[in-house]
Amino acid sequence: MEQHTDSIAPVERQFQAYNQHDLPAFLANFSDDFVSYRMPSPQPVLQGKAALADFYAAHRFNNPALRAELLSRTVVGNTVFDHERIYGLGAEPVTNMAVFQVEGGLITTAWFWFA
Repeated sequence: MEQHTDSIAPVERQFQAYNQHDLPAFLANFSDDFVSYRMPSPQPVLQGKAALADFYAAHRFNNPALRAELLSRTVVGNTVFDHERIYGLGAEPVTNMAVFQVEGGLITTAWFWFA
């Protein structure tokens, strides 16, 4: 049960910080060597915490309409699956499945599937 809680904690904190547009609190949950993928592409879209910070400062947290709604969360070991509805990226909400791998209390890898 402890690993289950350890896996959820950084994912929940980054989710809350995302909705508050709090970049320092958001970044505190990611490893320095974080890698992000937008599926189905096998190539990373972001590599490193600095790239994550730059992207969210310029393309997410500068948008006052941005917010996410958690539809469901599933945890399998150190992997957290968040089914989300994201508002503010376009005229209509976007459905997303975000998959986070957690190691040592930090998110190391994320995969995003958008519908």
